[in-house]
Amino acid sequence: MSDNFWAVIRAQLGELKSAQSADDVIRILAHDRNPYGPNWEGADGDAFFAGSGGDYSVWDSLDDAGWRQIWAEWHGHFAMRAPDGSAITYVEGDIYRGDQRA
Repeated sequence: MSDNFWAVIRAQLGELKSAQSADDVIRILAHDRNPYGPNWEGADGDAFFAGSGGDYSVWDSLDDAGWRQIWAEWHGHFAMRAPDGSAITYVEGDIYRGDQRA
């Protein structure tokens, strides 16, 4: 991965620390901000987080922003509720609006 890739990931994680709604998360992790490119085939859902395996995660950043866990199957599949009451579901980098529990 290029240095620019990781710079984008660090910036996104930093921005997520102030996310107060599902809309904020979707804006921060929008497909057009994906470091792989906006039309990358591996991205699904309303938004996508391309980073993984680092010292910090989407969960950690949202926790810092005051989000709370709704449920979690494992660290790569969970739902969290924002301070404004909205929610997102995270599935291996894909971000979906709302609680998408199957």
